[in-house]
Amino acid sequence: AKKNGSDLVDEHYYTSPEWMLANCHRYDNMPSDGPKVFLGEYASWGNTYYNALIEASYMTGLENNAHAIGLVCYAPLLCNVDYINWQPDMIWFDNLNSVRTVSYYVQQLYAQNKGTHVLPLTMNKKPVTGAEGQNGLFASAVYDKDKNELIVKVANTSQTAQPVSLTFEGLKKQDVLSEGRCIQLSSLDQNKDNTLEQPMAITPQETSVAIEGHKLTTELGPNTFAVYKFTKK
Repeated sequence: AKKNGSDLVDEHYYTSPEWMLANCHRYDNMPSDGPKVFLGEYASWGNTYYNALIEASYMTGLENNAHAIGLVCYAPLLCNVDYINWQPDMIWFDNLNSVRTVSYYVQQLYAQNKGTHVLPLTMNKKPVTGAEGQNGLFASAVYDKDKNELIVKVANTSQTAQPVSLTFEGLKKQDVLSEGRCIQLSSLDQNKDNTLEQPMAITPQETSVAIEGHKLTTELGPNTFAVYKFTKK
């Protein structure tokens, strides 16, 4: 592709959640001066909360490697509940109603909080990729220069709550982080998803968070995806 001057390399894959957990570093070593990846179709097999959580974890790797990723498209968008010829799908419908899956909300949270610049984020000087000693945590961080926001995404794929400590280094002493918010997706039932009968069973929930100086100390519940946002003033 590079020899032919291609702008993008098209990749399609539907795979197991386990594969995604093991391969969130897939694009770490791609050069920034070659063709970028157009991930034209991807998803984990299944429409459950667990699938959505693992997709959120995998997407931290995509975000961390924005230098190599040009475009990303989730699995097929729409499916009629009375005519299923493919699964997973993002939105289900019948003749009268439609419902957004939890995977839809994961995609929405990334799209609405993509930022303009990727920031380095490490745990004990290593990227947070669910590696040994990282307790099932995956994370990425971005800065949005247009909104002057710092945004950190963290997925806890473990069965227990995990302490989360975010220290924003490199800020000036006079910089103030305010308007802290946390948007979370969580479910006690990992096999559940939104349905036509219960379309709002699992949706993003936003709460305010307090930060001391440039450091946030909090706890993230088990099997939870969170987006932390702060305005820099």
